[in-house]
Order: sequence, then C-alpha cells, then structure tokens
Amino acid sequence: MRIGVDIMGSDHGPAVPIQAAVMAAKELGADVHLVLIGHADTIRSGLLEAGADPGAFTIVPSENDITFNDNATKAFQAKPKSSISIGFHLLKEGKVDAFASTGNTGAMLVGSIFSVKPIPGVIRPCIPSVVPKENGTYGILVDVGANADCKADVLAQFGMLGAMLAKHVYHIEDPKVGLLNIGEEEKKGDLLRQATFELMRDQKQYNFIGNVEGRDLFNDKADVYVTDGFTGNVVLKAVEAFHDLLEQRGVHEPFFDRFNYENYGGLPVLGVNGNVIIGHGISNALTIKNMILFTREVVASRLNDRIREALT
Repeated sequence: MRIGVDIMGSDHGPAVPIQAAVMAAKELGADVHLVLIGHADTIRSGLLEAGADPGAFTIVPSENDITFNDNATKAFQAKPKSSISIGFHLLKEGKVDAFASTGNTGAMLVGSIFSVKPIPGVIRPCIPSVVPKENGTYGILVDVGANADCKADVLAQFGMLGAMLAKHVYHIEDPKVGLLNIGEEEKKGDLLRQATFELMRDQKQYNFIGNVEGRDLFNDKADVYVTDGFTGNVVLKAVEAFHDLLEQRGVHEPFFDRFNYENYGGLPVLGVNGNVIIGHGISNALTIKNMILFTREVVASRLNDRIREALT
C-alpha cells in the first residue's frame, strides 16, 4: 500500500507534516509506504532533522503551492506542478493508493471531481464528519460542506454513501440512517426534506429510520445523519465552537474531549474513483499522523469498491 501525503498544504509549513509522516511511519506496517509530495530539498532536510532516513520514503518533488487564498478551480489548472495537483496525478495513475492533504479544501474537491472523477452512478461526491456519541461510539454527519445546494435524489444517495462509510470503515453493522430535520413526523420540514423523506423511505440500499432532530446527534437513535452541505457545515462549526469554548474555560470531560478534531485527523471524500482524505489546515503533527493512519484504514476497507458494487 502506498499513501501519498501532501507536505506543502499545512498552515504551519512543511515541518509539521514531515514530523507527522515520521511519526506515522513508526506505526504503519512494513506493507505501507509513504510518498511525500512537496519541495524535495525541504523534505529531505526536514526528515534528517526529525532523525529519519530519507531513503525510507519516496519523495516526489513539486514546484509551487496552491494556497488557501487561491481560487481552487483556477489554481488546480494553473499550477499542475503543485503538491495537490501532483498528488491527484499519482492517484489517477495508480502510483499511490490514496492521497491525503490538509491543503486547500476547494482544490481537493476540484481534484476529486475533475481528476479522479466520481464513481459511475454517484450524483455528487460529499464530505462526511464524525459525530461522537454518548455511548462511546461514533456517528456520521454527511454532507458538511461539499454541496451547499442539494436536490432530493442527492440527499437520498448521501444516505447510502454515509452508510457504506459507517459499515466498512467504522464497522457499524446495518447502520441506521436518519434525515436531519426540524421534527420527527413524516411531513415535517421544507419541501426538500419532504421529498427526500419519500425517496429514502422507498429505497432498499440502507436502513432508513426516518427523520431525526438536532438533539439526536449525540444519542444512539441513528448512526448516519443526512443533510445538505450548508446545514451540515453550520452544525459542524457550531459543535467545534462549543468544544473550543469548553477548552477556553478549562472544562475537560471525556465525552466533550472527543469533539477535538485532532483525534480524527481527516475524512474521505465519498463517491470518487480514488481514496482522497482531507484534513484541517491548522492540524498539528499528531492530527496529521492520525490522518495518515486513518487513510490506511480507508484503503484497507475497499470502501470505493464497495460503493461501486452497490451502484451496479
């Protein structure tokens, strides 16, 4: 297994992902090889400073970077020798089994859709997020930002994509899928939610349990919560802000500590022909290490193959 890691995407500069790669390499098995993409001299010197042998990694040089200020679509086309563009090229050509980056999220989505492309039958790829639950397990919230505007068939398919992630990566057998709404009753919500409810109720691909409310996010009523990217992003940012407030006030409790994004590293773009993992730009070395370890789990799960099989 070969995992491509974007060294140039971090807000903190290349030293942090280099340190993360060294940390991850110590925990990965001999069957996993890291391919580090970025400025070659910087990577080599960084590995030596971290006490690692540069020969233990494959270094693929890049010439420029896609920054967070760049227009994602224009930059992906205008900077073919950036670390993100090269990472997607390697993934498309089968030279890596996955590509993980904490770089420009928009550019990662552009690469996912226009380079490796959606799996046939997927209407729109989406981005999930992990939701910690009171019972110690996790739920999946999807979408959290890739698709601000959605139609009913798109949301209904998010249920399948989220269920596949829950089952094959998080090992939740027969995951319960709920539609995030303003009430539990069948006719609740706006016209989009009402139309989506009917499609989700009639499909046979996953276990739809009906509408769920925001207060159900942290209990065991559902395992997958389906919503549009606009709503999902608002929910995600509100949860992150609540965690930050608790930290600022010195409040530490095991359940709330699990809301720290550093525990999870990154999450996959669901529904594309390649394993693409996106992480926070502000991630520290521990977080990026966890992203790399999670990438291994996604590849090993054959998630994309299973999605492809479900759509044929």
